[in-house]
Amino acid sequence: MNLRYPYGFDNNGLTAQTDLASHIRDLIEQILLTSPGERVNRPTLGTGTGALVFAPNSDMLAAAQQQVIQASLQQWLPDLIRVASVDVSNEDATLQITVSYVILQTQEQQTQQIVYGGGNE
Repeated sequence: MNLRYPYGFDNNGLTAQTDLASHIRDLIEQILLTSPGERVNRPTLGTGTGALVFAPNSDMLAAAQQQVIQASLQQWLPDLIRVASVDVSNEDATLQITVSYVILQTQEQQTQQIVYGGGNE
């Protein structure tokens, strides 16, 4: 079952569902925006990208976050996706995160972009 995120109900009052590609995009976004320790039963889930709002933006920060994101996606979604690449670049007060991956079930290549910081979060 592919639950829609954020959790909600459909027009029939049932749990809202979505297609596999959208469900995986939602899972990736959750991993990126969850801080380690935030989930009670999964204390290592997440990348801590949200905490970077108070960190000085730099190339070193982007490179470190790129490694954290790739490792976290490979740890938490290995049965759903194969991560092809993760690119994190910093521009002004934002981090632009681009994740390229293959959905294992359908072999579709997907790219997801998230801009974080600078009032966009």
